[in-house]
Amino acid sequence: MSTPSIQRPTTTAFFVQAALSFGLSLVALAVGIAKLPVGAWERAFLGLGLIFVVSSAFTLAKCVRDRQEVEEVTNRVDKARIDKLLIEQDVFKAGGI
Repeated sequence: MSTPSIQRPTTTAFFVQAALSFGLSLVALAVGIAKLPVGAWERAFLGLGLIFVVSSAFTLAKCVRDRQEVEEVTNRVDKARIDKLLIEQDVFKAGGI
């Protein structure tokens, strides 16, 4: 059984950095698609692909977050069960001595 890790809250600086990084990469990709020397149909196809990439990135992030929350709850329940067993166990009870 693994010990539950201490979950540290996300700092504002990390959140801003992640948001700026995502926004900058999204804008760079959109500009790259717009500046490609191809026809409108090819750009539209790549733009449609961009929409699916962005939406799947958000979905993946949510799934990872949900999995971490479930593992945290499971670890808490396991720890509570072990604590209960340890409290109920009388270590000073002498069996036949």
